[in-house]
Amino acid sequence: MPKNLPNQLDPRSPLVLDTRELPRRPGALRTHKRVVPAPADLGLELISVPQGADLSLDLRLESVSEGVLVSGTVSGPVAGECGRCLREINDSVTVTVQQLYAYENSTTDVTTEEDEVGRMQGDLIDLEPEVRDALVLALPANPLCREDCPGLCPECGVHWDDLPADHRHEQLDPRWAGLSNLKEE
Repeated sequence: MPKNLPNQLDPRSPLVLDTRELPRRPGALRTHKRVVPAPADLGLELISVPQGADLSLDLRLESVSEGVLVSGTVSGPVAGECGRCLREINDSVTVTVQQLYAYENSTTDVTTEEDEVGRMQGDLIDLEPEVRDALVLALPANPLCREDCPGLCPECGVHWDDLPADHRHEQLDPRWAGLSNLKEE
């Protein structure tokens, strides 16, 4: 039973691949390299790929009996802030992608669940969901500016790196505060 896709893909969209030049016989192969702008909301709360940043796609499109197997790497810059000290982080990320995109009305419609295999629309493949999943899963939930980042002093909020080694705050137990006045007299 063919599945209806909610909307038509735009072949001019940066993350949509046109496979017309790839023969539909198993073993046919094409490589695909391009730089595309990153879509919006590609990341987590503290770290993400900036919208419009250059994503480098280095992909292999291979015809298989059920459809087209897309594999390769996606790389791009990431920006955010350290989860301990809130300093700015600028780095890059490279992820591996591999996804089978089934031809329309292929036997995979009968043998697989809808979410198990990507679907082609005619000769078009939408890479955005695969790229989004791979990149977001590769980002750390609690990014650090460096592995041994000491963070901030919980009392004054200053970076521990900027404080002297003997930095500390006098911690008075409120139950003994009345006795501290006696010491001063």
